[in-house]
Amino acid sequence: MISDSVQPPVTPPPAAHNLRRWRWRMAKDLMARYGVAAGGVGVIVAILLIFFYLFYVVVPLFKPAETKAAGNYGVPLPAAGPTAYLAMEEQTEIGVRFTAAGQAIFFNTRDGSVVKQEGPRLAPNVTVTSSAAGIAPHGVVGYGLSDGRAILMRHAYQVSFPDNKRTITPAVEYPLGETPLIIDSAGRALTRLAVQSDGDEATLLALTADGELVLNHVEREESFLSEGEAWKTTTAILPRPPISVDYLLIDPDQRHVYFASRDGELYFFDIGDKVSPRLIQRLRVVPQGKQITALRFLAGGTSLLIGESGGVISQWFPVRDARNDMVLTRIRDFTDQRGAVNAIAAEYARKGFLAADAGGKVAIYHATAHRTLTVADIGDAPLVNLAVAPRGDALLAESDDGQLHFWRVENEHPEISWSALWGKVWYEGYPEPTYTWQSSSASNEFEPKFSLTPISFGTLKAAFYAMILAAPLAILGAIYTAHFMAPRMRRVVKPSVEIMEALPTVILGFLAGLWLAPFVEDSLPGIVTMLLVVPLGIILAAYVWALFPERVRLWVPEGWEAALLVPVVLVLGWGSLAMSPVFEEAFFGGDIRQWLTNEMGLAFDQRNSLVVGLAMGFAVIPNIFSIAEDAIFGVPKHLTNGSLALGATPWQTMWRVVLLTASPGIFSALMIGFGRAVGETMIVLMATGNTPVMDWSIFQGMRTLSANIAVEMPESEVNSTHYRVLFLAALVLFMFTFFFNTVAEVVRQRLRRKYSSL
Repeated sequence: MISDSVQPPVTPPPAAHNLRRWRWRMAKDLMARYGVAAGGVGVIVAILLIFFYLFYVVVPLFKPAETKAAGNYGVPLPAAGPTAYLAMEEQTEIGVRFTAAGQAIFFNTRDGSVVKQEGPRLAPNVTVTSSAAGIAPHGVVGYGLSDGRAILMRHAYQVSFPDNKRTITPAVEYPLGETPLIIDSAGRALTRLAVQSDGDEATLLALTADGELVLNHVEREESFLSEGEAWKTTTAILPRPPISVDYLLIDPDQRHVYFASRDGELYFFDIGDKVSPRLIQRLRVVPQGKQITALRFLAGGTSLLIGESGGVISQWFPVRDARNDMVLTRIRDFTDQRGAVNAIAAEYARKGFLAADAGGKVAIYHATAHRTLTVADIGDAPLVNLAVAPRGDALLAESDDGQLHFWRVENEHPEISWSALWGKVWYEGYPEPTYTWQSSSASNEFEPKFSLTPISFGTLKAAFYAMILAAPLAILGAIYTAHFMAPRMRRVVKPSVEIMEALPTVILGFLAGLWLAPFVEDSLPGIVTMLLVVPLGIILAAYVWALFPERVRLWVPEGWEAALLVPVVLVLGWGSLAMSPVFEEAFFGGDIRQWLTNEMGLAFDQRNSLVVGLAMGFAVIPNIFSIAEDAIFGVPKHLTNGSLALGATPWQTMWRVVLLTASPGIFSALMIGFGRAVGETMIVLMATGNTPVMDWSIFQGMRTLSANIAVEMPESEVNSTHYRVLFLAALVLFMFTFFFNTVAEVVRQRLRRKYSSL
C-alpha cells in the first residue's frame, strides 16, 4: 500500500566520521524550513495586526450615543414661577432655571438643591410679560415688561480653587445695564420677544400688545470726550404681520429675523439695515394639518430647526437661488420621534441637537451627518423644557409634572455617518449638496467636512494617469528587452532601468513640483505635441529603416536596432519643445491657459494631473518593467525555439507563445505598479495642489488618501474625530491595496493554470 504523501528519502550518513556534519546539515535544513515558514506566517500576522489596529481606532466613530440617568428631582423653587429657559455651566455641576417671572435660580444638578437665586429690580406695578433666550453660548436671556421696556440678563460662572478644591460661583450679569431698556416708546406691553447680544451690540425684536413688531438695535460706541462708552440705539417698525406671531427669532449675526405662527406660516426678514428691514420670503414650513411646536437655531445660527406636532424635525437654511436671492430651503428631516416635539436644544459648538417630545423621550441627532445617535426614554410625562451642556456631555429635561431629569451623555463622534463619509452632503452656505473634504478653517463657525469620496477619487485619478504613462512604456520596453534586444545591450539596459527604482520619491516630488510643473506650464503645447509626435515618429523611422537596402540594415547587428531610435527620440522631443512658443502663438492666441479657460471651460492648475502622471509614471516604470521583463525572459526557450522551428516569425512567437506564457507575471507587474501608484505619497504631496476636488481634467490637481494622511495627521488631536477619520482613510487605502492585490493574485493563478500546459 502506497501512502498519498510521499516523504523525501533521508540519506544516511556515508560514514561514521561524517555523522556530526550530517546532523548539522539536517539541523540547518530544519531551521531554514521552519524559519521560512515562520517568516511567512509573521508577514501575515503583521498585516492582520495592522488591519485590526486600524479597525480598532476607527470603530468608535460609528458608536451610537450613550445616555445614563444621573439625577431626578423636583423643579427647584417652583413657587418662583414656571420655567422659561434651562441651562448648565461647562462642568455640569450647576444648572440654572430662568423663570417666566424673571428669576434666575441656580441649583446643583445632582440633587436639585438651590445654590443661588437672583432677579432684576423692577419698578412697582411692572411685571414680566414675555421672555426669550439668545444663542446658547452667549448665555443671554431677555425679559419683556408690561411697560414696553426689556432687560437682558446673562448667567456666568467663576471657577476658583480654594484649598485645591474646585468651586463654581454662579452670577447674573446685565449686558445692557440693570436699568430696563425702552423698546416701545408708547409703553405697550411686550407679549413676544427675541434677543441676541454679543457684548458690543444687541438686537431685540418685540411684539406689542396690539400686534406691532418693534426692532431695537443697541451698539456700543466709545466716547472720546468723556473717555467712557455710550450706547447708540436704532429703532424700526417691521410690517404688521397678517398672522398670529407665536415664535420670534434673531440670528446670532443680528442680520436676519424670523417670525412664525403655530399654524406653520413663517416670515424671513433681512435686518442688515436696521432702519429699513426688508422682507425676503414668506413660506409655509409644515404640512397642512400640522403645527409648529418648537423653533430653534442650530449652532452658528444659520440653520433653523422646526419641530412639528407629528414628531418630525426639519432643518432649514438660506440658499442662493438662480437669481442670487437668499431663499429659505428645507434641507433634511428627522423622523425618529412620534410625539409632538416640545423642546429643542442645540449643542454649543457642533451641528448636533437634542429634541424632547410629548412621549417623554429625548433624541440626540446630528444635523449634517443626518444621523440619529440615540433615543432615550426619560419618563412617561411629556417633556416641556430641555438643555444641553456646553460640552454636550449632559442634558437637563423638565417634564410637565414638575420633575427635572439630569442625564449624562457620551457622544464623542456624532459628525460621522455613512452619508457624511461617502454621500453628497448639503452643508450650510453651499448652493447644493457636494462631496467635500475640509477638516480645518480659521472661522470659529466652521463645520468640519469629512467626505472621503474626493480624496479616494484623487487616489484613483493619480494612479490612473500614472499608469497611462507607465504601463505602455514599461510593458513594451520589457517585451523588446527580453525578446528582441541583444544580450549585451540587455545587460546594460535592464540594470539601468532597475536602478531608477532606487531614486527617492521625495526627490522626484521635489523636482516635479519645483521644476517640472513650471516647465510643463510654459511648454504645454510642446509637451502635448511631443506625446503625439514621438510615437508617430518612431513608427515612421521604423518604416523608413525597413525601406533601406538589406546590406545597409545588416550593418547593425541583430538586437541593436533600438540604439538607432535614441537620436530620433531626442530630435523629435527637442523639436516639439522648440516649436512650443510657435504653436502657442499660432493656435492659442499666445496664452494656452487663457484659451483653455475661455474656449474650453477648463481651469488650469500649475500642479496638475499631467505633472503627477509624468512624475509618478517615471517612478512606477521600473517596478512594472523589471517584473514583466523577468516573466517574459523566463519563458522556456524550448517553447520559443519550437515556435520558430515551425515557421512562426519572432513577432508571431511573441504574440502567440511568449505573451500567453508570461501573462501571469505581466499581470502581476501591472497590479504591483498600480498598487505602488495608489500608495504613493511624496510625489502627489509635492507635485499637486493638494486640492480635494472631483474632476477628471488632466489640468486639475487632486488630493490622495496617502498625501492627506501625511499632511494632516501631525496636526490632528489624538482620538479626536479628525484623528480617527484619518485612520479610516488609512484603512480605506489598506483595503484598496488588499482588494487589488487579491484580484491580481486570483487572475494570476487562473492565467497560470490556463497556460501552464504550453
